[in-house]
Amino acid sequence: MSIRKSSLLPGTTNWVGVGALGAALLATTALPSMADEALADLVENVSPSVVTIIAEQNTAPMPAQGQDLEDHPFGEFFKRFGTPEGFNAPQRGPAQGLGSGFVLDEAGYIVTNHHVIDNAATVTVRLSDERSFEAEVIGTDPLTDIAILKIDAGESLQAVDLGNSDVIRVGEDVVAIGNPFGLHSTVTTGIVSAKGRNISQGPYAEFIQTDAAINKGNSGGPLFNMEGEVVGVNSAIYSPTGGSVGLGFAVTSNIVEHIAADLRDDGQVSRGWLGVSIQNVSPEIAAAMGIDASAGALVSDVVDGSPAEGILKQGDVILTFNNEPVDSSSDLPLLVGTTKVGTDSVLTVLRDGAEQQLELTIGQHQSASAEIDKSVDETVSGTALGVTVAPLTDSNRSQMGVAENVDGVVVTDMAPDSPAAKAGLQPGDVIVKLGGQDTATPDALKAALDSEKTDPALVLINRGGNQIFVAVEIA
Repeated sequence: MSIRKSSLLPGTTNWVGVGALGAALLATTALPSMADEALADLVENVSPSVVTIIAEQNTAPMPAQGQDLEDHPFGEFFKRFGTPEGFNAPQRGPAQGLGSGFVLDEAGYIVTNHHVIDNAATVTVRLSDERSFEAEVIGTDPLTDIAILKIDAGESLQAVDLGNSDVIRVGEDVVAIGNPFGLHSTVTTGIVSAKGRNISQGPYAEFIQTDAAINKGNSGGPLFNMEGEVVGVNSAIYSPTGGSVGLGFAVTSNIVEHIAADLRDDGQVSRGWLGVSIQNVSPEIAAAMGIDASAGALVSDVVDGSPAEGILKQGDVILTFNNEPVDSSSDLPLLVGTTKVGTDSVLTVLRDGAEQQLELTIGQHQSASAEIDKSVDETVSGTALGVTVAPLTDSNRSQMGVAENVDGVVVTDMAPDSPAAKAGLQPGDVIVKLGGQDTATPDALKAALDSEKTDPALVLINRGGNQIFVAVEIA
């Protein structure tokens, strides 16, 4: 009987368990609702700052026969067999491109992508309330794909807040708002898939990768964190189909902030400049140099008259710039390029196996390019590297864009399976040094090889005016 009675009584443990389960179910049900509401609030708050960019080209010329007849009942027939005599194909109107942007400040400055408004005859900004204004292009920067526009709306506009893109984390939720395919104020969500992406857009652009759906027309639009701050400008997608496959890329807000300030100042971007050629420290090069680390930027050349002249040397490995780590050569241009011209900067370098700090003043960026002409003449002798080399004459020096103060021998041919070929040397390269010894003549190259004790050997070459190190197995 006592057993029956106790079985009918609600046990304390059972009631607590049921109560905890009920609370858990309520919490599980409530969390998505709260998250959805927070997202909706965010979108509602920031949407007035997102704009449509309409870039209009000049009137296109008369199209080729049968090539602009998509809307004609016999368009497909005319495309295949040509238009009948006397038929006038319609002339295209002005070409029009659509993109996105956002209000940077209440005075009417707008951020978008350079490629959205490139070569446009007129640019129009359409606000979220459907008002449209012709925009003035304040300045553009193709190297980061950022452009700044200005409109006069007759009143203050609601601007975004720029967040710190350095502190976002992979896996963090993000929101993209823009006008894909002209669909006004489209919202997509996703996460930060990766940071610090280099998608071959140049040395001064760094990208956030996201799986938030980004399509044609999203370009120039903002990528928000969950605080409602812009952490990126949606700029590119990787897609085999032309549509979103979850691989979108946004220029970081920290770069945008720097570029926008420069463009608003005078319409141009002022980039810092060291005046060095750099490359990664591969494990093979690290072994050839006798160092353990494979991080940093290896200085392969120093430009005459540059800020680095007399301070940095060939073979230095730059480890930090103004206390910021330089993990690879791609980090340094971004760090230097965003440093104000005239700034006194400190670099930590590895030189002759020891770290030391060097100070220099950042100069104004200069750009130069050289065409690589691999034609050489006066081929003479071979070496144990598996290459045929020729003296560097005034004639081929000029053809290959090699400076007068560079001495070496020109690679004219090589065996396909030679050590030099495996290391990446090419016909037309000028071998300047091997193992620290000058190789101004074929005999000097042979002597350097005979005395070389390190395997692989560190070889300095000049390729089209640019000097780089390679590690060559010589054993």
